[in-house]
Amino acid sequence: MNKRAIVIGATGLVGRALTDQLAEVEHVSEVVTLTRRPAEHPSAKVKNHVVDFDDLDSCAELFSADILFSCLGTTRKQAGSLASQRRVDLDYQYKAAQLAVENGVGHYLLVSSSGADASSTNPYLKMKGELEDKVTALAFERISIFQPSLLLGSRVDFRLGETLASWVLPGLCRLPPLRRFRPITGQEIAEKMSYVSQQSGQALEWFRLDEVFL
Repeated sequence: MNKRAIVIGATGLVGRALTDQLAEVEHVSEVVTLTRRPAEHPSAKVKNHVVDFDDLDSCAELFSADILFSCLGTTRKQAGSLASQRRVDLDYQYKAAQLAVENGVGHYLLVSSSGADASSTNPYLKMKGELEDKVTALAFERISIFQPSLLLGSRVDFRLGETLASWVLPGLCRLPPLRRFRPITGQEIAEKMSYVSQQSGQALEWFRLDEVFL
């Protein structure tokens, strides 16, 4: 099908695995990764561009593609404040989505979070819900939103809370009532996103918790 795909968040847990996936699939002929720092990849299909996420308008032409995978994200600790986290998790991703629409991207795939809700009192879930509301109002031909539970995998940065949860949740989620909340690896969600991008689907679709698993 020779589609051109863009990945933002390509240096993160899901984004790295997804870039590897897309480098191997036949339906994607070129993978464009937009990162804040150089991110080399062994595949000739992958083209990396270092961009300033505070000024994405200056590189708007890079958003000309068929598919946009939005995997960007950070933590409040990494960002330094809630306001800075919102800039990455909400503002940057929404701006990228806007530029993608303007450049004719047809399919938008977003890694969100289980429990995302713009009316939530939890700041993280609130910003994820706000982003979902904003991007679903854009004129993409198709939007696929993934709402996994805890993401597992090897990260560049150490996250104590997630590490502790990764030890406890797998055991708890063996219980039938909790099985649908079981953690998922970054590799698994990347495989699901790649798979969904190859299939036909509804104009607006969510993949929640156990629905994320292949």
